[in-house]
Amino acid sequence: MPRIQHIGVMELFGSSGVRGIVGASMGPELVVTIAKAAGTVWDADRAVIGRDTRPSGQMLAAAAASGLASVGVDVVDVGVTPTPNVVRLAEAWAIPGLIITASHNPARFNGVKLVGAAGRELSVDALERVEACIDHDTARPADHAAVGQITTRTGVNEAYIAAVRQAVDAEAIAAAELHVVIDPGDGAGSLTTPQLFRSLGCEVTTVNATTDGTFPARPPEPVPQHLTLLQETVRAAGADLGIAHDGDADRAVFVDEAGHPIAGEASLAALAAAELDAGATMVAAIDSSQRLVDVVDEAGARLELTPIGASHLITAIERLQAGGAQIPIAGEGNGGVFFPPYRVVRDGAYTAARFAALLAEASASAVVAPHQGYHTARANITVGDDRERARIQARADRYLRRRGGAITDIDGTRVDLEEGWILVRPSGTEPLVRIVAEAASAATATAYVEETEQAVVP
Repeated sequence: MPRIQHIGVMELFGSSGVRGIVGASMGPELVVTIAKAAGTVWDADRAVIGRDTRPSGQMLAAAAASGLASVGVDVVDVGVTPTPNVVRLAEAWAIPGLIITASHNPARFNGVKLVGAAGRELSVDALERVEACIDHDTARPADHAAVGQITTRTGVNEAYIAAVRQAVDAEAIAAAELHVVIDPGDGAGSLTTPQLFRSLGCEVTTVNATTDGTFPARPPEPVPQHLTLLQETVRAAGADLGIAHDGDADRAVFVDEAGHPIAGEASLAALAAAELDAGATMVAAIDSSQRLVDVVDEAGARLELTPIGASHLITAIERLQAGGAQIPIAGEGNGGVFFPPYRVVRDGAYTAARFAALLAEASASAVVAPHQGYHTARANITVGDDRERARIQARADRYLRRRGGAITDIDGTRVDLEEGWILVRPSGTEPLVRIVAEAASAATATAYVEETEQAVVP
């Protein structure tokens, strides 16, 4: 049985930073407040700031730089770059970082992620210290002679491409002579992933590869219904693989050589199967697929489950590593994968290159074929406020408990049934309650979702 780690819930920082609608719940005032608190808690002399392509990003990055400078932190602004590159820079320069991004959320959203000087997005404990600084208004403003200075740095995207290329099996990828179609969704990955794969010897075709944070071609979340153009282009070009990112390129999802979308749970299972050995530990979220459980069991490894969200996975990875655990891979079925021996960050370009390396021996469809025995269905319930969210979640909890299966309630409520499982949980980034179900047949998974939605929506 996988072990369940209980982790507290933060008020301001959700499952992956702070996000809100620009002009409503997200604006420069909030970003200044977060930056001042972060700069105080970090107690650092210098920090790096990066952002994705959203039109509001420059404004909010300027607010973040001002907030950090006001508490005496010098700021290096690197402009538009993937989130994993800001994490890499924080590690390389041994300074903390702040990223302006709302990742997969629509263009009207933006947000803040925080990175520690060790080159990791902050754990739950570290984020709670920042929240406490905000709650108690204990940020320490600098006097006129000690305010931070703000500078810019160019060339960081080229350095990121070189670093990723050096870290993957470039020879295997080049020898496979792959034709890949890349869809960065007009996000930050437009500046890096196509160039990376060309440097790896691949023939590259791009779609939606401008830096336009209004996301005119498709929404930034790389789910199958948003990837029609990518699928069509893979088929038309006779390509070997399609790759798609979210807005800040920390996730990667795939389309096979026939233009069929590969479930994120299947690609994660395939990557895990290539990494896990007996005695290793896999860290994954509570909505993990049974196909991942199958891979872990076959390898003789151990599965550690956490609440959903990067900060919770990072917290578990750090705790387990401190105890001597070997963690070659971690992640979620949404395309967000960690390779801790490389870096404790979700890195879409690195993940894509690691998956491409598997194609040296087989086609994309063949690589994931052993992990295709399950089907997932999803639905989102939009809520107006926290009170409505709580009412719906409470109804879901009662309904799922009545179904009679094993209950896990560390993040929403999950029930494991004879033919699959159902999870209902509040989103940590959007005003939604999410329903997810998995079963051995698509019809059963869909029925689970429909029945649950009918039971919990008034």
